[in-house]
Amino acid sequence: MTKLSVNINKIATLRNARGGELPSVTDAAIKLQEFGAQGITIHPRPDQRHITRRDVYDLKPLVHTEFNIEGNPHRAFIALVLEIKPEQVTLVPDGEDAITSNAGWDCENHLEFLKLVVAEFKDAGIRTSIFLDPNPEMVKYAKKTGADRIELYTEAYAINYSKNKEEAIKPYIQTALEAEKYGLGINAGHDLSLENLKYFSDHIPNLLEVSIGHALISEALYMGLENTVQAYLKRLAKW
Repeated sequence: MTKLSVNINKIATLRNARGGELPSVTDAAIKLQEFGAQGITIHPRPDQRHITRRDVYDLKPLVHTEFNIEGNPHRAFIALVLEIKPEQVTLVPDGEDAITSNAGWDCENHLEFLKLVVAEFKDAGIRTSIFLDPNPEMVKYAKKTGADRIELYTEAYAINYSKNKEEAIKPYIQTALEAEKYGLGINAGHDLSLENLKYFSDHIPNLLEVSIGHALISEALYMGLENTVQAYLKRLAKW
């Protein structure tokens, strides 16, 4: 079964909008795992506009499933991840002014840089994933970085799902098959939701993990957190 990792950045965004400690990022992580989530994802940014450095340290002893830290591998991020030692680090090439992640890596042009970064994390025993657009040609370069997995950037799929889901998923299937050929594990994330997740999960081979935050937390406003997690797990189930 594909694992569900819940990105809790939105919890931190809501807390930071008011100040104080509510809603609690740590309580949310505890509850999400109790409700069945198989991982917790965070994406700390340099301006700490949602997840803060303190959050990262506070979460470390509370995540007993899989801790996945995403981010652009500048030196401060690398140092933080090496100190925390999560189960997985996902490298994302987002700019400091980006509202959210908006592109995968050009692994060909950044190959030497990524090889050095991946080696640091691998030497520390941290599984490494590379955020990638649905482009089969880029997979061989992702493999050359030394990464263990790729994370498919699924915004284009989500945008085009309602127009033509068969066409929307084609490049993702092709990229996943190429990743399988190179022995890379496959994660996915960005704008996956209750509406589009099942079709994606059913058609992507060897999909190990999805990371979902914005849609899940938004849907939980209406459905409740426990019900929403269970609904996502049902979408991922293979009967």
